[in-house]
Amino acid sequence: MANHNAPLLQLIAVHKSYQVGDDLAPVLRGVDLQVDAGEFVALVGASGNGKSTLLNMIAGIDRPTSGQVLVTGRPIHQMSEEALAVWRGAELGIVFQFFQLLPALNLLKNVVLPMDLAGSVPRRQRRARALALLSMVGLADHADKLPSMVSGGQQQRAAIARALANDPPLIVADEPTGNLDTDTSDDVFRIFQQLVADGKTLVVVTHDGHLADCARRVVEIANGRIVRDERRPTGDCARSPQS
Repeated sequence: MANHNAPLLQLIAVHKSYQVGDDLAPVLRGVDLQVDAGEFVALVGASGNGKSTLLNMIAGIDRPTSGQVLVTGRPIHQMSEEALAVWRGAELGIVFQFFQLLPALNLLKNVVLPMDLAGSVPRRQRRARALALLSMVGLADHADKLPSMVSGGQQQRAAIARALANDPPLIVADEPTGNLDTDTSDDVFRIFQQLVADGKTLVVVTHDGHLADCARRVVEIANGRIVRDERRPTGDCARSPQS
């Protein structure tokens, strides 16, 4: 049973190594991290230092070589693949750099699909919920369009709506603005800020220092270890005129 007094997310002494030829290549080296409900955490650091691997641990996409990963009090590192799929559908929203919308489905059906798979929303309510989510991200007028018919920024906003389909407590995003221009990136992160204000928890990998400033907590990864964990009173998405 989940411990509801525990942090929403806990990584305890997490190590991850990959087999490279005859050798083991360490990527994460004893990571300890706790994230409380309602936090907005930016994971930053140079490429190849373990940020995306860490995010994959949180999402149950990969498993630690050793250590524990607890999300909403549940040891996801011990779950079967089948149990993980069920848990991920109900408890986690994922936003990717390359959107990963299904190209043959319009935006509305892309948002409905997670509800169909999880069965967490009554069938007769799914379309209305999907439309409400698309409206929240400014896409109500584009609901019937295929992903190829809208811009990259609009696709990413649709992907955020899809991530919210089953009302998960935790949302993770891996370089969600990596393919977007500055203004569109700022729009996406303002949506993230609003989600946190509404009670969601976000953990976002980003290379953009300005976007990391939107988060109230910045965790820097270097050489597989947390080297900085900074909390601030507020996040600030404002850019200077020279940005």
